[in-house]
Amino acid sequence: MNKAGEMEEGDVILKLEDIHMAFGKVQALNGVDLEVKKGEIHSIIGPNGAGKTVMMNCINGLYRPQKGNIYFKGENINRVSPHKRAELGIGRTFQKLELYGGMTVLDNIRMGSHIHLKSGILSGSIYVGKTKKEEIEEREFIEEEIIDLLEIEGIRDQVAHMLPYGLQKRVELGRALALRPEVILLDEPMAGLNLEEVEDMARFILDINEEERWKVTCVLVEHDMGVVMDISHRVLVLDFGNTITDGLPQEVGNNPQVVKAYLGEEDLYITRR
Repeated sequence: MNKAGEMEEGDVILKLEDIHMAFGKVQALNGVDLEVKKGEIHSIIGPNGAGKTVMMNCINGLYRPQKGNIYFKGENINRVSPHKRAELGIGRTFQKLELYGGMTVLDNIRMGSHIHLKSGILSGSIYVGKTKKEEIEEREFIEEEIIDLLEIEGIRDQVAHMLPYGLQKRVELGRALALRPEVILLDEPMAGLNLEEVEDMARFILDINEEERWKVTCVLVEHDMGVVMDISHRVLVLDFGNTITDGLPQEVGNNPQVVKAYLGEEDLYITRR
């Protein structure tokens, strides 16, 4: 941290320490550790049932681990509710789309910015003064930053459930960005997308991670190994709730345990952007 107590790139912004999570006799996470540094794209990979989504649910508060601690910016958030974690700066997209299907693209994204509105019920009901000013500022931010970034100007007024799946994925990412998160949890953002849509989504993730106006730290769960190895700074590998390794993409891709448990026996050619 700097002298003002603010986190700098390279500081550990998110830390999971000895996390255990079980459902009956099924041990979903078994003593998992994770350190995510500010400015990173830190990916989590593993076969189906490895505990990846359970881990994401622990981070954003949907699950409370039976053992272990979760720290955000140095503060223990074990007992912090999901909506309070969002206010702290942890955004989330889901493996299964959770859009408001009957609302427009713009309104779906606006739902993500509600935590930044500070005016009360009375002023909100008559839409004057502070409420009006806040609404205008939020809408300008969404229009000029998020919609422009995700290249969805042409569909901003369309109803969400009428859109192709790939565009719905962009809308969900846009809603998460409306929180103005410092860390965003991306749960299989490439799932169900064609090759062109995968390339677009990877580019959007790199933009929100690298561009000065965003600089969002990303925790990425993904099965597309080409994308993971190309854009990640570090990769954590889980297998049935246990950590196999956590390291640089090149190290992970050449780890014999990873190859055997997940990647398969063929050699993996790794490129870095």
